[in-house]
Amino acid sequence: MKTLIIYTSQTGFTKRYAEWLSERMSGDLLELKAAQKKSADYFDDYDAICYGGWAMAGSLVKAKWFLEKATNWKNKRLAMFCVGGSPNDNPDVDVFLQNAVTEEQKKYIKVFYCQGGFNYEKMKAPSRIAMKMFVSALKNKKDATEKEKIMAEKMASSYDISDIKFIEPIAEYLAEKGNRKAVHIV
Repeated sequence: MKTLIIYTSQTGFTKRYAEWLSERMSGDLLELKAAQKKSADYFDDYDAICYGGWAMAGSLVKAKWFLEKATNWKNKRLAMFCVGGSPNDNPDVDVFLQNAVTEEQKKYIKVFYCQGGFNYEKMKAPSRIAMKMFVSALKNKKDATEKEKIMAEKMASSYDISDIKFIEPIAEYLAEKGNRKAVHIV
């Protein structure tokens, strides 16, 4: 099975997961900027294509390109993974996964989440400022829940909770035998 992992990464967490997944799948790895320059037939020989990006404000960053292309790739195994600062067991992750794609897209794209972390030193200034403002607002919230207080404390500085084990469900899905082409029973 020929697999392609396409990713975009700002601080390195998504790139790390994309590299782990590419190695695990013996697949090709391509940054989103390079993928956007490829002609449509470049993707024809791939049996599985996966897009990875990071979470920001409840959405998967720069997923629009992949979702538009995916309408022509329905005969392939398609997946998306999102890397964020919340632990995988955070209930908000389930909500995010439910809303990442439309009901129609869920028929041919499976979405996964991988906990990563924050690296303020590598964030671009607008992202860093937005995160610091969010953390400040959370810390100063008068009726903050215990969960919000813990989250604000954690997000106040850089941290890394990434783990290679979170690529396993993605790899298993991409490697599943068969594809989405119609099956003719004789």
